[in-house]
Amino acid sequence: MSDFKLDKTDLRILKLLQENSKITNLDLSKKIGLSPAPTLERVKKLEQSGIIVSYHAKVDASAMGLNVKTYVLVSLAWQKPNALDNFIKKIKQIDEITECYIITGDADFLLKIVCKDIASYEKLLFKTLSQIEEIERLKTLMTLSKVKKEKVLPFDYDNDME
Repeated sequence: MSDFKLDKTDLRILKLLQENSKITNLDLSKKIGLSPAPTLERVKKLEQSGIIVSYHAKVDASAMGLNVKTYVLVSLAWQKPNALDNFIKKIKQIDEITECYIITGDADFLLKIVCKDIASYEKLLFKTLSQIEEIERLKTLMTLSKVKKEKVLPFDYDNDME
C-alpha cells in the first residue's frame, strides 16, 4: 500500500461499501459518478492494495440463539514458561472467543465471548477458561444492551489523502 494514494472517489467507494457491501457495481458506479468498468477497476485496486480486506454477512447473534455477550479481562501468569504463546494457542481453540486483544492497563488481554446463555457462559468460564494454567486472573464484564455500533470507520471521507 506504500505507493497507493486514495483520492475522493476511492474514499467515497470505501464509505459506500462499508455501509452496504452488497451494493452492485452498477449502483456503486452511479453513486460515485463513474461508469461501471472504472468503478470495478477501482474496487479491485482497493482490494489488491489490502485496504479492502474482505466482505462479510453481518449475522444477528440473538436471532441465532446466542444471547450472552461478555468481555473478559485476562491477566497472565507470566512466571509460567511460554505463558504468552501457550495462552494464545489455547484460546484460538475456543470458538466462543470471537475476538482477542493484547491490551494495556489493568489486564493483559481483552476477550470478546459470545454464548447461548448464562449457563453456557458459566460452563465456559469454569470448565474451560479457568483450566488454562497460564491465566492468573479473569474479570468478566457482562453486556446488557448495545447503544452504538458503527460499521463505517471514523474517517474524513470528503477529503482526499493526496
